[in-house]
Amino acid sequence: MTNRPNIDRLLIPDTPFYYYDLNILRKTLNQLKNIQEKYGFIIHYAVKANANSRILRIIKNYGLGADCVSGNEITHTLSNGFKPENIVYAGVGKSDREIDIALDNNIAFFNCESLAEIEVINERASLKNQTARIALRINPEINANTHQYITTGVEENKFGINRTETVKVIRACKKMKNIKLQGLHVHIGSQIQDVDIFKSLCLRINELQEVFRKEGVPTNYINVGGGLGINYEHPEENSIPDFHSYFKIFNQFLDRTPNHRIHFELGRSVVGQCGCLVTRVLYVKEGLHTKFAIVDAGMTELIRPALYQASHKIINLTSNKSPEKYDVVGPICESSDYFGKNVLLKKVSRGDRLLIYSTGAYGEVMRSNYNLREHVKSHYSEDFPQIEK
Repeated sequence: MTNRPNIDRLLIPDTPFYYYDLNILRKTLNQLKNIQEKYGFIIHYAVKANANSRILRIIKNYGLGADCVSGNEITHTLSNGFKPENIVYAGVGKSDREIDIALDNNIAFFNCESLAEIEVINERASLKNQTARIALRINPEINANTHQYITTGVEENKFGINRTETVKVIRACKKMKNIKLQGLHVHIGSQIQDVDIFKSLCLRINELQEVFRKEGVPTNYINVGGGLGINYEHPEENSIPDFHSYFKIFNQFLDRTPNHRIHFELGRSVVGQCGCLVTRVLYVKEGLHTKFAIVDAGMTELIRPALYQASHKIINLTSNKSPEKYDVVGPICESSDYFGKNVLLKKVSRGDRLLIYSTGAYGEVMRSNYNLREHVKSHYSEDFPQIEK
């Protein structure tokens, strides 16, 4: 399977821009919908991966819920058609205002990350004469073997409740009049390539369920998080992640009864491969040992390489010359403003268009106007006719 977009459609005058292939998005969602029906799982889309309204409306139409990590994400998903009963709210630092937004809209669940947070939710719910439905986010202490900035399931992370505190927090919740503890939430990290790690997660969840049972708290709601990665090296050949192996592990190893509702929070794996960033070469600069392709996109449009040392496949759309190696860098006044180093590209000249793959997740949504940069436009595969080169 290939996801290389039609080159003619990318020769739009203004660069840089985000390009979304909605056909890839729909193929991905079709697979998820089939798996959801096969196993009876409930899938929420992690809005933080890409909050583009057009993308959100398509995802909503395929029956996915929303996983939000801010009050504004809750408001945004509601405005794009998601129903409150299909929204869950996580986040280690929920403000009073954000808690009120969630309560006022009667969302499905709060995924709670500390006893201090739960006490505040109880207070806010009491003021509104409401009962807040919550799940405890417990750190399963499983290393996801991913980048340190996107590992979330070990004791050293700011996220979640330590396993040793589980019983204490459960008992405290049972005493709160405006809290209804109904389940368990875990999340171990992002961009996980080795699906066998999720087997260890299932076994740990089974242990945690037993702790909840002994405390007399049912775990009918189990949220296993997300974290499934995508292939950044070969996006054309692997435009849809291996959802079948991922969900099969949870179906096989997670203890569940007919009363259980198993929730997932997938973000990157849903939208990552449907998006690209297209940029124009401003200059080719000869260094002492390096050739620089200086482009008009920067870390303001795609911060992942600077933030995570992430790698994205890059191609030259407009050259047929022999390949050479370049450092592809942006115009931002930071040495970390680069997209790739020692990248083999067909010989680059001023005006060439470069395509950076796999930017559908954590591309547009993390953009900024640092250096007073303007926010760039998004284009979609269905929005314009064939454009001549």
